[in-house]
Amino acid sequence: MKYYLHIIGMVILSFCSSCGDRVITVEQQLSEEAVIYPDYKEVTIPCNIAPLNFSLLDLDDAQLIIEGEGGEAFQVPSKKGLFDIPQKKWKQLLNNNIGKRIKLTICKLSEGKWSALTPFYIYIAQEPIDKYIAYRLIPPDYELWNKMGIYQRNLETFEESAIYENTIGDYNCANCHSFQNGDPTHFLFHTRETHPGTLVFKDGKIEKLNTKTDETISFLVYPYWHPDGRYVVFSVNSTRQAFHANNLNRVEVYDSASDVVVYDTEKHQVMSCDLLKADSVFETFPSFSADGKSIYFCSAKAANPMPYEYRNVHYDLCKIGFNAETGEFDNKVDTLFHAMSIGKSVSLPRESPNGKFMTFVLHEYGNFSIWHKDADLYTINLQSGEVYPFEKANSDNVESYHSWSRNSNWMVFSSRRDDGLYTRPYICYVDEEGKAHKAFMLPQQNPKKYYQDLMVSYNIPEFINDKVVVNKKAIKKMLKEDSGQSVSYKK
Repeated sequence: MKYYLHIIGMVILSFCSSCGDRVITVEQQLSEEAVIYPDYKEVTIPCNIAPLNFSLLDLDDAQLIIEGEGGEAFQVPSKKGLFDIPQKKWKQLLNNNIGKRIKLTICKLSEGKWSALTPFYIYIAQEPIDKYIAYRLIPPDYELWNKMGIYQRNLETFEESAIYENTIGDYNCANCHSFQNGDPTHFLFHTRETHPGTLVFKDGKIEKLNTKTDETISFLVYPYWHPDGRYVVFSVNSTRQAFHANNLNRVEVYDSASDVVVYDTEKHQVMSCDLLKADSVFETFPSFSADGKSIYFCSAKAANPMPYEYRNVHYDLCKIGFNAETGEFDNKVDTLFHAMSIGKSVSLPRESPNGKFMTFVLHEYGNFSIWHKDADLYTINLQSGEVYPFEKANSDNVESYHSWSRNSNWMVFSSRRDDGLYTRPYICYVDEEGKAHKAFMLPQQNPKKYYQDLMVSYNIPEFINDKVVVNKKAIKKMLKEDSGQSVSYKK
């Protein structure tokens, strides 16, 4: 056995080139598992993801051997417990093992010999992931916006850059960014308080909108683009926030009124119908179907007085038809999932771009799931009608906002599973059956230090196809000097 392990070690050595000066030979195998952070064991990843660097939580000095199925391999020494994997070698190994798996073996010195711990595997999917995600970074209380911004991250590297930082807007609040089919040239976000408005980036131009009308109860709020880019569906909400001194869900955000409207970007006009703005119903978190022929939204019987009745508000998942050619709505609403009948509530419906699946967040009550510990991701198979949890993506601590990749094989979502306080972005593979595979945390150069030091939350992670390029001087000038285009209401 000793001779066999020595031969294996020599074979590995012949394929390996070290990232530092040290290349080891494995002399014995231990039935012992390493504890690593983040937990990347047995995850499925795209072939174009940045290296999954990780730290050992119980070792400082160790060696990592990464092997492909074709026999290629390289070694990475730990630096204070961190394995910083070379990007070039990582990329080549993934490309050589698409549809296969790679083996990761951590080795430690034991009794003067290099001993291999129990290896683990990472699976490489056939399907790539969108190149970028966009997100907002905000402090624990989202009302404290003294420093915030909307940022983008290249998923193939560790590069992060700002799309908008509120230092150029006199420290205003920026929120609710939304991209049309992941197009980095076609998006919008809101600014509030100082220099309020909605900034729309479309066809190489920037436009500032004043979106409050006499017929709507608020400025336009939660947006979602129509697939052809002309329309955006929004909710309008009268929203309040409350804080709990002794509750697992520290913050509660609730509506005392809300409706759903559609904005026509060509006519600068807002439209709705009686079925989407009834006083007896709260309607919120709308989104378009992948073909643009339907609007999904969350609907609950209005409860009064608020906030005293907030725990008795339960939202169902509903749908109404929409004709993009005429700008008209159907005369009926269909309920796809009766969450109220099981004492639950739905938020954030999102249909996959291929039209096969609908994901949403299921939680105990209300609509603002981002602070509800019980919130989990669920899926509807739109062909069979089956409803099921995204089991391998969920945890015991808040899954909320989520976004589909353009090929419908990847989902990025926010979760508080790491420490219960801050939302972090997780990514999971979704197979052809609509089942989630084990989720993995967004890779960082030094994830242990990065996430432990980061005292802000990732908010609204959204896939985009490429890097957003904006003229920050033009944004600043428009915010401060442009009074904005007022929108009208189509009666």
